[in-house]
Amino acid sequence: MNGELVLHCGASKVTREELIGIPTPAATETWRPVPHYEVAELVANEAQRRGYEIVKEEYGLTPKGDRMFGVLRFKPENSGAEYTRALGIRNSHNKQFALGVVAGCSIFICDNLAFSGEITIHRKHTSGIEIDELIPQAFDKLAYQYVRLEQRIGGMKLEAVSIDQARVITVMAAEIKAIPSCDIIEVLDEFKEPRHEEFRESTKWSLYNSFTETAKKYSPARADFCYRRLAGLFEMQ
Repeated sequence: MNGELVLHCGASKVTREELIGIPTPAATETWRPVPHYEVAELVANEAQRRGYEIVKEEYGLTPKGDRMFGVLRFKPENSGAEYTRALGIRNSHNKQFALGVVAGCSIFICDNLAFSGEITIHRKHTSGIEIDELIPQAFDKLAYQYVRLEQRIGGMKLEAVSIDQARVITVMAAEIKAIPSCDIIEVLDEFKEPRHEEFRESTKWSLYNSFTETAKKYSPARADFCYRRLAGLFEMQ
């Protein structure tokens, strides 16, 4: 990722301020889409209100502007940490998925992302949605999710994985559509010869990062799907 949100398949990178100009479809009696900018603004403000210092934020839009994905990275709580807490955001104007935020981690050495997979807001854009109430409720759950995710990462670092086990897990990932089957070899090659020295040890954490290294080329929508499927496969939910 080289420190950036990588966008392909016609998607575009935008700033939070640029989200203001993205039109929001008209509401109906049963459906009320939430403006992308409103989502991003409320999430960023709530994060800062709770003491999370944002050091980086990135947003991506699909070609029609109907789906928005974002990542907020926070200042680490201690200088010796290998990763810092991050937050994933998604919002839809086409009824494809619910508004959601998810706890994550951003690994310093490679800027790879790990997400818990558990969406803290999974609320359809119904006429009764109150986003200014939902965002604080989501943050109430995030602290627990961060701790659980970090504990799981610690466990994966201690779990050895042979190349044969890696092959099985990678094929399973393709079977559940976390990655396309054409990326199986790329993931395994990254596991066998990781580009970062920190992942030389053959563990489940190193294998997970082989997937996320490969996922850097995906569109925001495809990466979101990949992360959520990987979270289930690696028991991070």
